[in-house]
Amino acid sequence: MARGDVPQDSYHLVGISFFILGLGTLLPWNFFITAIPYFQGRLAGANSTAETLGTNHTGPADAFNFNNWVTLLSQLPLLLFTLLNSFLYQCIPETVRILGSLLVILLLFTLTAALVKVDVSPGPFFSITMASVWFINSFCAVLQGSLFGQLGTMPSTYSTLFLSGQGLAGIFAALAMLMSMASGVDAQTSALGYFITPCVGILMSIVCYLSLPHLEFARYYLAKEPSKAQGQELETKAELLHSDEKDGIPNSPLTLDLDSEKEPELEPEELQQPGKPSVFVVFRKIWLTALCLVLVFTVTLSVFPAITAMVTSSTSPGKWSQFFNPVCCFLLFNVMDWLGRSLTSYFLWPDEDSRLLPLLVCLRVLFVPLFMLCHVPKRSRLPILFPQDAYFITFMLLFAVSNGYLMSLTMCLAPRQVLPHEKEVAGTLMTFFLALGLSCGAALSFLFKALL
Repeated sequence: MARGDVPQDSYHLVGISFFILGLGTLLPWNFFITAIPYFQGRLAGANSTAETLGTNHTGPADAFNFNNWVTLLSQLPLLLFTLLNSFLYQCIPETVRILGSLLVILLLFTLTAALVKVDVSPGPFFSITMASVWFINSFCAVLQGSLFGQLGTMPSTYSTLFLSGQGLAGIFAALAMLMSMASGVDAQTSALGYFITPCVGILMSIVCYLSLPHLEFARYYLAKEPSKAQGQELETKAELLHSDEKDGIPNSPLTLDLDSEKEPELEPEELQQPGKPSVFVVFRKIWLTALCLVLVFTVTLSVFPAITAMVTSSTSPGKWSQFFNPVCCFLLFNVMDWLGRSLTSYFLWPDEDSRLLPLLVCLRVLFVPLFMLCHVPKRSRLPILFPQDAYFITFMLLFAVSNGYLMSLTMCLAPRQVLPHEKEVAGTLMTFFLALGLSCGAALSFLFKALL
């Protein structure tokens, strides 16, 4: 093949591989939070063969605050590795980071599946599960950052495919839960089948990663030298903050051509010094957008899933009450969140100069009391003002769509506020604030749980 010839992605195998890798990076988090009722049952000392996978336990089981701890210990590793990424990426080879992370995640999830069949008292079970959550999400953070480093050398379409896989991970987990519950087998076998599913997903991710060096299209792009910023980002969307129209690749839903609409005015010192961008200068330009991103995820993680997973159906016990939480909390949230993220491919409103964006973000704070006043039984302080299921479903629809849309919008608006050579710094900063918002929300969930 001549040097200038670009190979074709035969049968879209590279695209499919990155889609599955994206799915694999967020499967662990989603499978853990979707199975909260199972973990609560084990921590309550319930016999797993006598309890259904979707049964909510809001009594003594909550003494462990499982919902809150699983959220916090899932998000803190992301913040930690966002701060440590420079050291990590320089010291450990890329193949070791990616393949090693996948193998450790597979091993730990196999342990989680095996524990379904092992009778463990609540205290040790909680400790083992929390350790697994911490280490699995730590390696997931390393895995995501390393894969985004690889995607930095690829056309932007492949970044979009990767993020699409991540976006569908929650839907996949919720559907797996529903299929396990509807299978008709005993709860222990159902739970075992549920936790084996992500193990299969991680195995597929390993096969996809190992196949990339054997695909000519992947070899052509991955042999290129990625930029430093792209290689050092963890869960960054920097590759999606600006369009990549090379090789005739069309813009994807999150890779809009934002640069042509408006270019920020040059400051005098920037006219003279277009070299290495200053983090402080970039932060001064995007601080309000970054603060909006922090608040979006702080609100979301403060109640989801810590509070929302506790809401039960107000109808009499039956099939609907059993399926209520997996459908109306997890499946509905993930579908509407994905829809909200997709809306930015059609319009970006409000724009970066509008004060309406901070107002819309602040209005989401109202979801906190709304969910806390829904049908959560065995509460001690707050009353139930919204007992009907329709209230919770309506709140969840608006909550999820607004989360997806405002997150995607802030990530898209950030590069419009900086100069072209500052976009990578802006992306890295937004990644840090994204992780900060997730961690703040997880920490706040303890307070809101205590106020119920």
